[in-house]
Amino acid sequence: MTTKTPADRVRGAAAWTAVAATVPYLTLKLLWLTGHQVGVDDPAEMDKLWLVNLLTFGMDAIAVLLALSFVRPWGRRAPAGLLAFPMWVATGLLGTILVALPLSALATLLFGAEKAPGGGSGNQGPGGLDDWVFVVVYGGFSVQGLALITAFLLYAGRRWAGLLRSRIGDLPDSPTLTLQRALSGVAAVLALGVAAARGYWAAGGATGLPVLFAEERSRSAAVLDGVIAVMAVAAVTALLALVFRARPERRLRVPLVVAWTAAGSLFGWGSWQLVVFGTVTDVTDPRKAVPGLMPLVETAQLLTGLLVLVVGAIALVERAAAHATTDGTATDGTTIDGTAAAARAGTRGAQTPAARTPTPRSTVARTTAAVESAG
Repeated sequence: MTTKTPADRVRGAAAWTAVAATVPYLTLKLLWLTGHQVGVDDPAEMDKLWLVNLLTFGMDAIAVLLALSFVRPWGRRAPAGLLAFPMWVATGLLGTILVALPLSALATLLFGAEKAPGGGSGNQGPGGLDDWVFVVVYGGFSVQGLALITAFLLYAGRRWAGLLRSRIGDLPDSPTLTLQRALSGVAAVLALGVAAARGYWAAGGATGLPVLFAEERSRSAAVLDGVIAVMAVAAVTALLALVFRARPERRLRVPLVVAWTAAGSLFGWGSWQLVVFGTVTDVTDPRKAVPGLMPLVETAQLLTGLLVLVVGAIALVERAAAHATTDGTATDGTTIDGTAAAARAGTRGAQTPAARTPTPRSTVARTTAAVESAG
């Protein structure tokens, strides 16, 4: 029987807390999808959002599966990419909420009623929802975000311990480094554009926004714009530090975590807002029409996050391959409990020199394991 460490217990508690935090949201979405108008003041408006409700129900269901994968045995064997991509998006969406909510509360405390610079009161929500719905939904998001991210950090700390202990200078000078730097430059240009537009909207600018949206914009929406502007700058700053090997003696985990979170925020919120706002083509009220600038910014935001993901994935896969080629082993380990690496070390010590010579098949297997371990 495997003895659980305190970190294992915390990981389990966090994962199950994340699952429990999804229940109110999933229940509301299920009720709305089946025609129940709980917490809805305008049923006709809610009927137009059935596709959005279906999409968000699916997103939260995926969050449940992610939380379970961090504590169940099958999660230890799951391919890294299958977990990493949805968790990257979840970190970006939920992490942004965790930053924006307290800032919105602080702004309300300092400046009074919920009102953005240049905007209206902003108390009307989409679909005419009751106030308690927002408390339940965003309260659940906050608990879910804290719990899910905590469980993932502890999971990653066990599965990819070697990667998180390495330094920026450990990244190899590979043949694709020029391409990585070029793509990072494109991402930086796009990110600056996103940061400028979001910062302008956060300060009360209305150009590029639907007229009705600008008039009824809440302070929360302005804070969200400001947070995304900061995320854009943070994502490319961390990426440039990695590809240009700034301060190579520093731990890799710091810029890696910043790039992971900020790029996930850009991609997640860019995709979401593009679906909700940027695809509106048929409106009866001209004040609801979406100008071209808004979807352009959302698309640039999405592309910035995607470029950071692609460059980061290339760098980490090449690092894993370089370590496998140099050491002949997968130094990061391939299982969450680290037993595979220990077993390999013990086996090597018992082998004869002839038996230690790797066969082509074993070398390929170890290289594949190392690439998987880098996520």
